[in-house]
Amino acid sequence: MNELQKKILALKKERDCLILAHYYQPLEIQDVADAVGDSFALAKRAQSASQRGIIMCGVRFMAESAKILNPGKTVWLPAEDAGCPMADTIVPADVLALKKQYPEAAVVCYVNSTAAVKAVSDVCCTSSSAETVVRSLPNRQILFVPDKNLGAYIAKQLPDKEVILYDGCCPIHDGVSLQQAEAAKRAHPEAKLLVHPECRKEVVALADYVGSTAGILETARKDPAGSFIIGTENGVTDILARELPLSHIYALKPDFICPDMKKTTLEDVLACFEGRRTPIELPQAELDGARKSLERMIAVQ
Repeated sequence: MNELQKKILALKKERDCLILAHYYQPLEIQDVADAVGDSFALAKRAQSASQRGIIMCGVRFMAESAKILNPGKTVWLPAEDAGCPMADTIVPADVLALKKQYPEAAVVCYVNSTAAVKAVSDVCCTSSSAETVVRSLPNRQILFVPDKNLGAYIAKQLPDKEVILYDGCCPIHDGVSLQQAEAAKRAHPEAKLLVHPECRKEVVALADYVGSTAGILETARKDPAGSFIIGTENGVTDILARELPLSHIYALKPDFICPDMKKTTLEDVLACFEGRRTPIELPQAELDGARKSLERMIAVQ
């Protein structure tokens, strides 16, 4: 552990601050975090935080969710320009137009979205909770926004539901082609392919396991001497390569990287303690509306 990491660890204790980090964050960031997880785990941890401040090492929608679920806390996003291209594909007006077109449908909003979009949705979900959330709804019609790939995967699992998809996606996961997935399997025929449901349906169809980042990690950890091709952001590959030295861990492709997730540096985290970052603030209407959607998601579990 370097001197800057030691300084951050001392400051978070002194300032009564919780540091949360997504699995896609650089390992040096994960190493100073109190909790590392996927979007669902981080949302729950933020909701129950007792510390005065929360530093969310991830992207903006994650910091917004922490503020929404625990509005009395001061929440910082260390890399203030870390956004989410998927979240940028949809605005509240798009959701309202769909609701007008399909008045009997429930709007299920993937957590990778802005607070404003969450506020006009019925319930949020993460990749790990999407099937459970959709299954729990009495509505037969489901408007799933904004990720068409995750929505299509859920629709296949729940044929009794009519899932209406919005044309959004994660460009990092959607950028993986069937040819790349097939090439990875040819290169490592002994390895199991574990992919995230944000990938295209033809890539998902090729996989040995489909699940959230947490699910992919858990699957690989159960077989510490196994061989795995990791079909999600390379942060997960890095974690498994470090944790499981006896395993053979391969990235589906070398550049499976979310640039926004990799923006956070230790200097950015330090900047939160030194007053060089602006706390997350949201309009009250967004806080109230989005909180209902997020709390409904958590309650389903």
